[in-house]
Amino acid sequence: MAGSTKTNWFAIWVSVAIVVVVAVVIGVVVWMNNAATDPGTRPEASNVNVETGAITVGEGTGTIATYVDFMCPICNQFEQLYGDAIDEALADGSASLDIHPIAIPDSRSQGTAFSTRAANAMYCVAVEDEDKSLPFLRAMFENQPAEGTAGLTDAQILDIAKGVGVSGIDSCVTDGTYSKFVTAMTQKTPASSETGRVGTPTVLVDDEIISLTGDPATDITARLK
Repeated sequence: MAGSTKTNWFAIWVSVAIVVVVAVVIGVVVWMNNAATDPGTRPEASNVNVETGAITVGEGTGTIATYVDFMCPICNQFEQLYGDAIDEALADGSASLDIHPIAIPDSRSQGTAFSTRAANAMYCVAVEDEDKSLPFLRAMFENQPAEGTAGLTDAQILDIAKGVGVSGIDSCVTDGTYSKFVTAMTQKTPASSETGRVGTPTVLVDDEIISLTGDPATDITARLK
């Protein structure tokens, strides 16, 4: 009949199906992004900044911030070379230390996610006994596994914690209580202004990323005066 129209229900349903699929895809992408940044359980303690992930040691006028990974060999070298200068700054009150335990090379520990497990343990210790935060960090580097190995087991990490006087954190370590928090905080690591890349160790003095020359007096001490 002239002038009549037929409703193309097939085209309509196809269009509706496409819209639904697109909505689902968008929902999945949003969910994945949220999951990647979900901080999970937060390490609630007076010495931990849950917004930045910093574990603070000392109450100095300036601030030294270090972003370190327990499987990073250069982080260990940094600790060996700059540890005394940091201790002096903490002792004379010229700086406090903000430790950011992060996890970048999890893929280099044969599937054991050692970097994340070690950083999680750092938060477990900080929450349990803030005075043991720095001793635990240094003990972990003293027992640092080589890159490419499976890293330390949870039992070995707990033994290191006990060695510096911290116990009662077994479930926190073995359950990975703060693992999601470690992942979320790792994403907040500042990138180098020179390369635009994130690496470890990343060191800031009074909120300014510094280039490490190997001279603690120039890189840290002089900047705090």
